[in-house]
Amino acid sequence: MSTLLNIWGTIQRQLFPTLEEEIGPLSDKEKNFVQIIALLDLPRHLRSYQWQGWGRKPKSRLAICKAFIAKTVYRLETTDLLIEYLKGCTSLRRLCGFESVWQVPSKSTFSRAFAQFSKDQVLSDVLSGLIKNKLGDKIVGHISRDATSIKAREKPVRKKVKAKPKRKRGRPRKSEVRLPQPKKRLDLQPERMLDENLSELPTQCDFGIKKNSKGHRNGWIGYKLHLDCADGDIPISAILTSASMHDSQAAIPLAQMSAERVTSLYDLMDAAYDAPQIHEYSAKLGHVPIIDNNPRSGEKKYMDPATKARFAERSAAERVNSDLKDNYGGSHVRVKGASKIMTHLMFGLVSIAAKQIIRLII
Repeated sequence: MSTLLNIWGTIQRQLFPTLEEEIGPLSDKEKNFVQIIALLDLPRHLRSYQWQGWGRKPKSRLAICKAFIAKTVYRLETTDLLIEYLKGCTSLRRLCGFESVWQVPSKSTFSRAFAQFSKDQVLSDVLSGLIKNKLGDKIVGHISRDATSIKAREKPVRKKVKAKPKRKRGRPRKSEVRLPQPKKRLDLQPERMLDENLSELPTQCDFGIKKNSKGHRNGWIGYKLHLDCADGDIPISAILTSASMHDSQAAIPLAQMSAERVTSLYDLMDAAYDAPQIHEYSAKLGHVPIIDNNPRSGEKKYMDPATKARFAERSAAERVNSDLKDNYGGSHVRVKGASKIMTHLMFGLVSIAAKQIIRLII
């Protein structure tokens, strides 16, 4: 907390006066943008994009990355709107790193830079670095886990139905050898490393169905974003999968990812995650799993009052999902492909994480 207070004091006492002396008075939105940029430490993560002196000097990827964050913070739905806004707003343009109108890149340059960020998963590294630097040495009380629908403008991929081998009914004969049933994904995930688990999850665009809080089924074409959030509505980890994948299939990879970034005490999940493998893995990490019971045609088991009160903290994940969709671009996805959509969402998530960390110290 002392480090965060020092950063906040530096921004308030030194950075803001210096910027206002250089480019004029800053609006509240511009100050918010500056705070987010100052906390993310983008130069360290974009060092590999620096010009090495060979060929034509490209447009600054650092400035373009800042512009994409401005696009998220200012709720600009398209790159065309971003370019128009940068050309018309001198203060924001200079805060991003473009001194003149002629330095603002073209739409195609923005698109190429975005593709580079997506291929290298730069924004995932930015979120990981932010969380490790600001929360890595602290104890996080609760990790709230949830998934939300992400609509995409793509054609859904048809699922290939695998033909299951027919099994004979009844007991096998003495001479008959039957192959064992293949292990389920939830049984294999605890035995594998994070990278292997992530590579095995489906990421193609397809059709998903999810129940809302009132029990009604909603369908969509696109993807599903799985989130781990800490107390204070701070996103810790994120995974993007096919819309049709069940929420529980991302629980263990999310737990592995979050455990590398923070030390937490409780894992809070709804009934979709009520599986013995998830309970066991959470306990293996030294956490206390609090998962709403899924009766599965049996009798519903209710929590005691103290556990129920703690479980109420899980609303943090729902608030982050809502904030992402309402204010940080989650509801208007214009790119195609899992990697690009994930980058689009990550620009929003890193902005939310930085904003919420700043709120902790104000």
